[in-house]
Amino acid sequence: MFQSSKKWLFFIMPSSIAAEGLHIAMPLYVLFLGGNVADVGIVIGLHYAFSSLGSIFWGKIIDKYHVKRIILLVSFSVITACCIWLFFITELSAVFLISPIAGFFIIGKNPVTQLLVMESVPNNQWSKLFANISILTGFGSLIAFVVGSIWDSFFDLKPYFLFCALTSAGAVLFSILVGSKSFLERETLVHSVYGLKHVFNHNRYNFQLIFTKIPKKYDFRHLTSLFQRKMSHEIGILYFTNFLFYFGSNIYFTAFIPFLKEYSFTDSQVFIIYLIQTITLLAIFFVVPKLIAKVSEEKAAQIAYLPRILGIIIASALIPIASGFDSFIVAAVSSSLMVSAFSIFSTASSVILFKTIPRGFEGRFLGVNSFMVGLGIFLGAITSGFVANSINYPVAFTIASVGIFFSLLTFRSYLKHRLSHKVV
Repeated sequence: MFQSSKKWLFFIMPSSIAAEGLHIAMPLYVLFLGGNVADVGIVIGLHYAFSSLGSIFWGKIIDKYHVKRIILLVSFSVITACCIWLFFITELSAVFLISPIAGFFIIGKNPVTQLLVMESVPNNQWSKLFANISILTGFGSLIAFVVGSIWDSFFDLKPYFLFCALTSAGAVLFSILVGSKSFLERETLVHSVYGLKHVFNHNRYNFQLIFTKIPKKYDFRHLTSLFQRKMSHEIGILYFTNFLFYFGSNIYFTAFIPFLKEYSFTDSQVFIIYLIQTITLLAIFFVVPKLIAKVSEEKAAQIAYLPRILGIIIASALIPIASGFDSFIVAAVSSSLMVSAFSIFSTASSVILFKTIPRGFEGRFLGVNSFMVGLGIFLGAITSGFVANSINYPVAFTIASVGIFFSLLTFRSYLKHRLSHKVV
């Protein structure tokens, strides 16, 4: 039943290079075209909103038609076309159109990758294969940022999109190595909490968006009951915790690049900061499991809040008063603290989520959680752009810190009210 060849892994790195390159280059290009932080917020908000829709759409497609190669070929081909399109445009309005298209198709590889892992090895080896994919994704990010960091010395930003197009085209070619049909349905993933844990660990480089079931109004009852001053299940508090965490976090991440450009950071310096951020992620990748094993998921998740809030405060307070290389160091430290905290929190909170979900309800609960995470990301991006542009960056960063702090309070409330064995 299992595939003897893992040649399909070849598409992981080039697709990561293109995705991470676009992740940094598009906000920079918005500013290059004369846009402001509000425009960046709209572009990022649209990108993640359509990524959420794409996650649902591609999951349904692979469930119904059991295809993998076609999804990859279509997704990577559209991303290649978007990169080429970005090279030729000169109007900001075009970026508002390209961003959601890219977001919708860039997520297409996720359900395919999950299926390929499950088809390739027995479930007791999923952890190892997902770890290898995470490492390949990390090195893809490194390549994207290394190239971006030296690009500014020779070219302006526009030709960088051709580099992203070239790597995405490489992913198209490598997709041919993927089998055309799937013998394992994506819904099988829902029945293995063990497998889902590693799906989320693999996605620590991105925001956690996985819809194994489209949530319906009834599925939100555990959340809405909180506002009616009663609690049908403590997982509703966890939903709200994740919403606040990603809301506050994405206020910071949306404003971060425009904030750096406001203080005369070059495109090359921005890429180098994200290069340092990625190296930090790769390094902490090996530390997080040991930390969680030593202190427990609950304590690790709470520990993660301190560097998250500290990273925001450092950026907001010190970058405006620092200068030259000192300013660059402050930005790198802030960014590294943020991603270190995210790696710890995402891993620990995912395990907590899986322990809280009643058996047989995985798809329903994960769908609601992904909706809340996606809503937090979208509202964080829009709030960041609006507040930073209409008021100032310190106020935006203050709101980000407050959001994350309240996430900590709700998480502590969840721990107090947890009823692990309550029947739903």
